[in-house]
Amino acid sequence: MNPTVGILVADVLITRPPGDVGNPATYPFPVLYRKVPNASLERMIEREDPELLEPILEAARELVRKGAAVITSTCGFMILYQPQLSGALPVPVFLSSLLQLPFIRRILSPGDQIGIITANALHLTPRHLQLAGLEDVEAAKIIGLEDRPAFREAIFGGSGNLDYRAVREEVVAAAREVVQGKGRVKAILLECSNLPPYAGAVQEAVRLPVFDFNTMIHQVYRAIRQSPYPGSPLKPGNSD
Repeated sequence: MNPTVGILVADVLITRPPGDVGNPATYPFPVLYRKVPNASLERMIEREDPELLEPILEAARELVRKGAAVITSTCGFMILYQPQLSGALPVPVFLSSLLQLPFIRRILSPGDQIGIITANALHLTPRHLQLAGLEDVEAAKIIGLEDRPAFREAIFGGSGNLDYRAVREEVVAAAREVVQGKGRVKAILLECSNLPPYAGAVQEAVRLPVFDFNTMIHQVYRAIRQSPYPGSPLKPGNSD
């Protein structure tokens, strides 16, 4: 039986096309969702509400009880709760795409930067980056989508309306801006779980490695579901 990825879902009305972490069609493996009641984006992003810890933890425990082998989320800003959840749960926890930052930092040259495209640059602080394990926060160059009209309506508007092409254009424009500005950006990280559908367009535009929630989720799933390679003489469970 294949292991299941448990996904904590923010309490928000968003249309989620394939590629979005909240769309089960994104994954070729089992996923299980659990909405966290009252976990609005405003409470997680703008208020950094500590009172959300208990409902997030309870939702995660429910996913584990239902068979989740690992726990992730649909909001990169949940990195604020990463230490408490990873310490309290019996399974691996990786709540934010930001957790990839230390790895990306190590594969680049010392003078290179990571361009982070986030849902809200005003509230993505050095604290978030440090909780993710990035020691040199100056290595991150952040650009936000909070004032881009199509993205703002789709994610923060509360209507569920999504103009896919318009959002894609805004995300690509942000990627070009973060690359062309001061500094030497050599990789892109998409913080928001709603951005993976546009990762291919971003890469086509800037010709750089692009990391997102799904590069992280697929990596972890591969770690918990190893299998023989084609042509291998070994079968599962046979180490001889």
